[in-house]
Amino acid sequence: MSPTISSRTVEIGSHKIEFGPRLLRRTAGEHETAPYTTVQLEPVTPYIGAVVSGIDLRSPETEQIDELRRALLEWKVLFFRNQHITAEQHRDFARHWGELEVHPLLPQGEVPEVVHFERSQDNPGTENIWHVDVTWQKRPPLGSVLRALEVPPAGGDTLWADMGNAYDCLPDEIKERIDGLEAVHDFVPSFGRSMTPERLEQMKEQYPPVRHPIVRTHPETGRKTLFVNSLFTTHIPDIDPVEGDRLLQQLFDQAKVPDFQCRFRWAPDSIAFWDNRATQHYAASDYFPHRRVMERVSIEGDIPF
Repeated sequence: MSPTISSRTVEIGSHKIEFGPRLLRRTAGEHETAPYTTVQLEPVTPYIGAVVSGIDLRSPETEQIDELRRALLEWKVLFFRNQHITAEQHRDFARHWGELEVHPLLPQGEVPEVVHFERSQDNPGTENIWHVDVTWQKRPPLGSVLRALEVPPAGGDTLWADMGNAYDCLPDEIKERIDGLEAVHDFVPSFGRSMTPERLEQMKEQYPPVRHPIVRTHPETGRKTLFVNSLFTTHIPDIDPVEGDRLLQQLFDQAKVPDFQCRFRWAPDSIAFWDNRATQHYAASDYFPHRRVMERVSIEGDIPF
């Protein structure tokens, strides 16, 4: 069957492939307009990601924290270079956004709120999958602050995807189909293999699968975002399983569109701070046999709606 070409799509059989410029935006409402006066921002892309300078995260001023709150909503992920902070200062910076999580499954260092990641050829991890952190909890994190301690000479970048634009660019018929639907999120597919049977049963009792809306509303901007991810989302319970699997795969693929993404090259003492309600992320595992050592603090969130 010959493809039918329009100004926006190529139709091949029942599949529609979009091409050409996308109508993207940074965020909703007035957040796009006001200038920043206490920090400097350099966009990584026009829609997601900005490098912040003119701030020392060891002792940020109140006015700077206020502008970072607005910048996080506007750009979804903020990057900082040459921030020589301790684990305690890392924790204290994140506390400006709320109470902090103590992750029940990942290793902590001397500061309980700080999760320690050492990735190597012998311990590659599962972060090289597009995901949202800890969506298997009833209240997934608001956001996370990730600090680089040791990075490979090349590789090991992290990518983020703007799930607001990912939702906006869905075909209307898909938006209508997923409106009001929920999906199930579960830690077992990712963490279960590393646990003893006894530990797994204990954690399954403590953290049973949860349901979240496929399309969540950002509690601060009001923007709709896709809230399913291929690491923790297992199925859509209220529709035919075959249709549900096909629909989830299409939604998972939205994070993979480069137009919605930004990419960050790490260096020691660089930091990324992202909005877990508006993004997915992916850590490239392309640096072995070298190591990548990071520490993360996550901020408690609310129940998605």
